[in-house]
Amino acid sequence: MSTALLDLVLPPRCAGCDAPGALVCPRCTAELHGEPARRMPGPCPPGLPECWSAAEYAGGPRRTILAYKEHGRTALAHPLAGALALTVAAAAGERPVILVPVPSARPALRRRGHDPVTGLAELAAGYLRAAGWPATVARVLTQRRRVADQAGLSARRRAENLAGAFRVAAGHNRARLGFWAGRGAVVLVDDVLTTGATLAEAARALREAGTEVPLAATVAATRRTDGFRNHHGK
Repeated sequence: MSTALLDLVLPPRCAGCDAPGALVCPRCTAELHGEPARRMPGPCPPGLPECWSAAEYAGGPRRTILAYKEHGRTALAHPLAGALALTVAAAAGERPVILVPVPSARPALRRRGHDPVTGLAELAAGYLRAAGWPATVARVLTQRRRVADQAGLSARRRAENLAGAFRVAAGHNRARLGFWAGRGAVVLVDDVLTTGATLAEAARALREAGTEVPLAATVAATRRTDGFRNHHGK
């Protein structure tokens, strides 16, 4: 029986702390939603947009993201997308937003059975629209070539692994991308910020197609051992 189905038929347990009674308990929800803030990796790769996230990638947020992304608990998309929507709102101010999800590799999509980042972007846009915030999802990025698994790679190796990996999908020409950008802030969306290599490469592909990308938003950001700067400069 799938994990998603078990979440429907069995008494739920918190993905963040395993407490009974809810998919994400109130304490872990507060930790997950955290304080949406500007959190930049250190050092920043060239071309990285201004990055915002809801929480640090540790503890309950980390376990919740992994349960959703890698272990089939797709019902967790709703609280995670709520955290992402709050982050986008904090980053964009009062501007309309166009959310551009970072594409997943095809082998990862087959293994997981769902597209975690696009799912979060679609739900987050829905939450923003329900609150009266103009929000659109533009699924315009695709992978140009296969990349190696990023887990365990250094910042330099991640950048090398991803160099030239993304492109704007056929049919999305400069005029169309420029039209979207003229309607609001283009916000790259991913689940976790680690070194920034993925978001920098995605931003490069969009700039190459004629669209500036001022912002990126993730659910969580990893505290790097070689540096981490939040909105207080720490």
